[in-house]
Amino acid sequence: MKEFKPFKEGKVREIYENGDSLIMVATDRISAFDHILKNQIKEKGAILTQMSRFWFDFTKDIVPNHMISADSADMPEFFRQERFCGSSMLCRKLKMLPIECIVRGYITGSGWESYKKDGSVCGIRLPEGLKESEKLPEPIYTPSTKAEIGLHDENISYEKSVEVLEKSYPGKGEQYASQIRDCTIALYKKCAEYALERGIIIADTKFEFGLDEDGAIVLGDEMLTPDSSRFWPSLGYEAGKPQPSFDKQFVRDWLKANPDNELLLPEDVVAKTVDKYKEAYEMLTGKPFSGQ
Repeated sequence: MKEFKPFKEGKVREIYENGDSLIMVATDRISAFDHILKNQIKEKGAILTQMSRFWFDFTKDIVPNHMISADSADMPEFFRQERFCGSSMLCRKLKMLPIECIVRGYITGSGWESYKKDGSVCGIRLPEGLKESEKLPEPIYTPSTKAEIGLHDENISYEKSVEVLEKSYPGKGEQYASQIRDCTIALYKKCAEYALERGIIIADTKFEFGLDEDGAIVLGDEMLTPDSSRFWPSLGYEAGKPQPSFDKQFVRDWLKANPDNELLLPEDVVAKTVDKYKEAYEMLTGKPFSGQ
């Protein structure tokens, strides 16, 4: 059996070369505040991959995505081992754009802290009198740069995103910036409406895009997972306070409450985290999580 080694590792994902395609593996690692925690969250990688698989299928009418297959039978034998089961995705190769595409439908987190200071989020002026966790009149697009592991992403304006893209792709900055912004908003609106019908509020999320061999915009990375999004239960939702969540906000809250944590979660927090991820998957897809 041919051995494979990742040529790139992120906080959670490992990427492997496979000829004219890539294999992206979501590990059971978890990160928070731009640090990788010491715990492994069993089955988390498979949940993330299968959730992305669901959303890629659901949104392929809006923008093409990089997924070829999430079936291990379509991959080299190495990726049919148990440790890769359900957590691997065969993907098209893309030239990734250096922008994280963040969309916010509700005011929370760093957006709420910014709004309390000056009534704006990432330079976008919002209506007066908004409450914490309140739904915004329209979703807002707040791009950021992509930072290396251990460094913080930097929120930037739309105009700055044009400049960043123009540096890499002279003459194409405005075109690519407007395309990924419009795709981001369209994806969010469709998916947020769908999720709400199934009892989940998608408060905010991020997408990443790349270019295929023809220079067309393609959705890459992961999509609408608990790692890249804030998911709240719609049952009991009430603006004016923080919301319970299905995502890793649960982990962030524990870390903030326990500043001497040494990046190590207690076992009960680990168990609750994976239970939250599974619950979100099952509510959104309408089927039990099987790991495949």
